[in-house]
Amino acid sequence: MSSRIQSTLLAIATLFAGFTGTAMAQDYRYGWDPRSGDVWVDDRLSDVNRYGSRYREPFIDEIVRYHGAPRDLVSELLVQRRWAPGDVYYACAIASIIGRPCRTVVDEWDRDHGQGWGNVAQRLGIKPGSAEFHRLKRGFVPTYDRWARPITLDDDLRRHYPNRDKGASSMKASGKAKAGSGHGAAGKRHDAAPAAKADAAGKGKADAKGNGNKGNGKGKGGGKD
Repeated sequence: MSSRIQSTLLAIATLFAGFTGTAMAQDYRYGWDPRSGDVWVDDRLSDVNRYGSRYREPFIDEIVRYHGAPRDLVSELLVQRRWAPGDVYYACAIASIIGRPCRTVVDEWDRDHGQGWGNVAQRLGIKPGSAEFHRLKRGFVPTYDRWARPITLDDDLRRHYPNRDKGASSMKASGKAKAGSGHGAAGKRHDAAPAAKADAAGKGKADAKGNGNKGNGKGKGGGKD
């Protein structure tokens, strides 16, 4: 086979991979059905899938640095074993909460993924509504902050971060107030201009009238003398 044909075939294969890369990225080994027992957590894990698929290296750095997982394990789960990034995140987050190696939770999910994360986490000691579960849930917030990724809090998390939404609302309100005061000041200046002109015109007329009267008076007096 000539080198030109080989190059052409390679180019076609690369182009095809570009078109199918997104679909292949979603071809997770266990599909995608987290069933953590919390709707908000399930939604966040789905979003973690999007982030982890698009920004693999920052995602791996997060799991390694903040959840103590071995880098080779995280890379293996994502690439060779085709785990969903959300499953990788949750496995290692659970491990850090219970003080166990990430590989331990990975083995549990490998064996019992059909039961859903809620059941697996409970068997590992994280019961629904427990302090450990709330710590696990709150852990999404600093992770998203490090990713500079927006996150919407549910009612439960707003109680833990009472000033987070208020700060955003306050800044928004402050911006509106500043914008309003700017328009008001401009409006005052705009309204003041005609008033100043009117005052100047009135004063000019008064001065003209006064000067005219003085001139007439002098003329009348001079005539009489």
